[in-house]
Amino acid sequence: MSQQFAAQDRQYRATYPGGRFQIVELGGKPVGRLYSVRLETQLHIIDVALLPAQRGRGIGSILLRNFLAEADAAGLAVTLHVQTQNPARRLYERLGFRRREAGPVYEFMERPRAGP
Repeated sequence: MSQQFAAQDRQYRATYPGGRFQIVELGGKPVGRLYSVRLETQLHIIDVALLPAQRGRGIGSILLRNFLAEADAAGLAVTLHVQTQNPARRLYERLGFRRREAGPVYEFMERPRAGP
């Protein structure tokens, strides 16, 4: 598993050299990660993941709401890719994301920028 993480981390950092790579903590303990990058017109979530024991507890909602508030303050849309069968899609839809493109495995979703 550590080799898979290392390979994925290298790929994300190489593909998005200006990206942010953050550890999500709860009570001072790591419970997940968030990879993101600011592009010209959007904040793009490269990858967000929580440990299985931490899912369904509202952590992802809080994390994403904070991310959306950052995008709103900057006047940017938020985009991400999600597997079509991922249960997190429901959360993204509740937060205002809509499908822009659909592929056989992943959907590209966007939450438009807030404001006029």
